[in-house]
Amino acid sequence: MAGRTGDTEPAGGPGRMRGVRMEYGRAGWVRVPVGDDAARWTTRGKCLRVLVVVHNVTAATRLLDVLPLFDDDLRVQLLVTCTGSSAFAAGTAELLADTGVPVLPWEQAVETGADLVVSASFGGQLESLSGKLAVLSHGVGYTKRLATPDTGHRTPDTGSGAGTGTGTPAPVFGLAPPWLLSSRGTPVADALVLSHPEQVERLRLACPEAAPTAVLAGDPCFDRMLAARPHRERFRRALGVRPGQRLVLLNSTWSSESLFGDRAEIPGDGWCGGDVVAALLDRVADEFPVDEYRFAAVLHPNIWHGHGPGQIRAWLDRARRGGLALIDPLTGWRQALLAADAVIGDHGSVTFYAAALGTPVLLGAAPLHALDPDAPISAFMREAPRLDPDASLAAQIDEVIGTHRPLPGPAEFTTSVPGESAVRLRKLFYSMMGVPEPARPASLEPLPLPGYEAATVTVPLRVLTRVLGPGEVTVSRWAGRWSGPGADQGGELHVAAHEDTREVDRLELADVIFRDGEPDDPRFGSPSLWTAEVLRRHRGCSLAAYVTGPSECVVRVRGEEPLRMAAVPDAGTEDVSGADPAAYASALHAWLASDSRESVTSRARLARAMADGLVLRTGDRLHRVRVGPLTPPGPVG
Repeated sequence: MAGRTGDTEPAGGPGRMRGVRMEYGRAGWVRVPVGDDAARWTTRGKCLRVLVVVHNVTAATRLLDVLPLFDDDLRVQLLVTCTGSSAFAAGTAELLADTGVPVLPWEQAVETGADLVVSASFGGQLESLSGKLAVLSHGVGYTKRLATPDTGHRTPDTGSGAGTGTGTPAPVFGLAPPWLLSSRGTPVADALVLSHPEQVERLRLACPEAAPTAVLAGDPCFDRMLAARPHRERFRRALGVRPGQRLVLLNSTWSSESLFGDRAEIPGDGWCGGDVVAALLDRVADEFPVDEYRFAAVLHPNIWHGHGPGQIRAWLDRARRGGLALIDPLTGWRQALLAADAVIGDHGSVTFYAAALGTPVLLGAAPLHALDPDAPISAFMREAPRLDPDASLAAQIDEVIGTHRPLPGPAEFTTSVPGESAVRLRKLFYSMMGVPEPARPASLEPLPLPGYEAATVTVPLRVLTRVLGPGEVTVSRWAGRWSGPGADQGGELHVAAHEDTREVDRLELADVIFRDGEPDDPRFGSPSLWTAEVLRRHRGCSLAAYVTGPSECVVRVRGEEPLRMAAVPDAGTEDVSGADPAAYASALHAWLASDSRESVTSRARLARAMADGLVLRTGDRLHRVRVGPLTPPGPVG
């Protein structure tokens, strides 16, 4: 290869500088396991080289899906490089470092021989790399129209829409000559991996010169989701979704026309989106009780890394404090998709994957002009229900879930060989390298179980309660402006606030103040000490609650000793998962403060609750709660 030097280069004379370069390596270049003098330092020097080409974080997610196909093969050395051609470069260097695979500067990758090159994008000058090239899609096939790339850099994310400036629709990224063919008119890739025959047909019509390179090898991303379906309940619990709660995902691809975009109007589609997500966030807080619904946001990596993760968290700060889970765009979105009861999405691949899994979808943005009209996703966008910005969002979610009948297109066209991508891709890769596959079965990594994310709400909550009978209370809590049934219908309102709320002025108006933490956290002394401290500090507060676990809390009513409230397991089970224990505290507050035709004191009501427990209703769920002393009485005698 060009630029390589031998181990016998003399140290003096005209070749002296080359000798120095060999000894110390070119600035920033990797010296082991490849490089000018790698043979001096490499332990396994006879390996086949597989070069993984990353365009940006988005494309890297698909490449990370297939890297395990080379696991346990001592014959293979993995290398990785970045083209440097994407506008969305942020986050890529950190991701590459996390792989633990040697990262080659692009210039070194061009000069380094490889037996196989694998990319999930056409970004960069791929034709300048040596070795057989396989290109995978990093979405559900190739569906979007994008402006023709700069031929010097082949950057596929230089535009988001359908126009070329001449009135001619932009070509479909990944299926048109500007990406598929080199300057010599020959295919850039030796193998173009597709997941369904309909993609092969669109390729044949759009770029017949590249059609012979097509290989049907399925969709490894979707296969990992299909394999993880049995773990749906675990994923839901990891996201803090409680039994009876509905999990709704807000999903957005990138571009101003996406769900998260701020384009006011999408021309030619009869679709006026406006700043959809801004309106949605307010309505989620206003319309959905936090004990009945859990919301999460899955945003395209180009949103995260284009605007900056810190900016995304800042934009969504109040929504997050209101209970919105912000899903990691690399490692957590598939698990969240499997856990969801409904998705509010747009024209991105994640929305189509949701529909392929059979999940109800409501379209908040659908710019048809940005899509290949012959792609299955376009047909889905025309048929799927659309969000009505003027109608009740809660009613639309309930309807799309209650009346859902999966459209056949997404499940049919996502892959024609479900569950077979590992076998087909490994066979392809090893055949391109000209060596036999390992004897072990080909497999993909199972989706990991995400870390637990509690649905902690720190904005002040408007709480509507009704006492339905002795010890039975219904509780509805909202994180936004209260817009539920009114107090004139038999309910009472109070304010419940987390101690860590940013709206600190509301703590003086709160009837219930709560927090969550470990019971032995030395910073708070103890739940008993904390509850007493809160009531001393906030004279208007009636009850303080320290949530010590997913199904219990320590409460103190003003003037009383601390008590423990804990969920009672369902009959015949050990399952004590139920409502948020902070809701127990609001139920107890409502029970103690309720009017009664009988002359019963608050203390007598508390004694009744301790004797009989409470029955708490959230939505259509019923939860039994035991109320007792914090320290059980010791044995008599």
